[in-house]
Amino acid sequence: AGRLSDGETLEEYLERHQFSAFFRRHYLVSMASAIWSANFEESLNFPAEFFVRFFKNHGLLQVKNRPQWRVLEGGSKSYLKPLCAPFENDIRTACQIVAVAREPQQRPKLRTAQGEELTFDDIVIASHADQAIAMLSDMDDTERQILSELPYTENDVVLHTDSRVLPQRQLAWSSWNYRLRESDCRATLTYNMNILQGISSPETFCVTLNDTQAIDPSTILGEYRYAHPQFTVKGMASQARWGEINGPRSTWFCGAYWRNGFHEDGLFSGNRVADAIIKKRAEQ
Repeated sequence: AGRLSDGETLEEYLERHQFSAFFRRHYLVSMASAIWSANFEESLNFPAEFFVRFFKNHGLLQVKNRPQWRVLEGGSKSYLKPLCAPFENDIRTACQIVAVAREPQQRPKLRTAQGEELTFDDIVIASHADQAIAMLSDMDDTERQILSELPYTENDVVLHTDSRVLPQRQLAWSSWNYRLRESDCRATLTYNMNILQGISSPETFCVTLNDTQAIDPSTILGEYRYAHPQFTVKGMASQARWGEINGPRSTWFCGAYWRNGFHEDGLFSGNRVADAIIKKRAEQ
């Protein structure tokens, strides 16, 4: 429906091309709300370029002939274990970092909640952007400006067995199922874990976001709060400034927020940092 304008939001694009309110609410924005765990207002503020690029790359612009999705048997832990195997004895958990300090002419330091101070050649902060901000005790203006434009939003997450939140027709059950009520400002999302993880069970295990009140309390197995990255025009500009804050102070930032917010984007971001550090060492 025409070319994208620089800095244009999804809402501005839809307005400019006069897409119907029904199409926006019941397909496009509901889909975005489900994929990125965002409400409708946040979804409409997505950069149009970011949105269209993602939908095109993932085959979501067509209703028919979509790609066949695949999942790893056993979920994400199946790739985390072999990934960590070479250095598993060096991994420390339950070790909160309370400060990252980069004093001039000195190697960067970590301070832990246990009172330790550890010095390294380089520090990689592989966390959410807002968590990185909280860790940096001497953040400069550029770091603050870039990281603060890469926000996160929290979501209620429930693991349960109440299949009533899935479509009424069992033939319509999918890996991802979004539900839209007329009064809602977001589409609620339920993952069918039996399909996603190949679980063979008489019970249907579900993970539902932001719809706790619709779930029978007796079916709830666990309740959590997770944060997901949100994407804006300013945030897209900050993503392009990655090189300004990665490396100059022997500090590096990686996470899915630098791209599209998914596991693959976290991997891409981590590889980018690793390659940059290897290049830096080779040039020293």
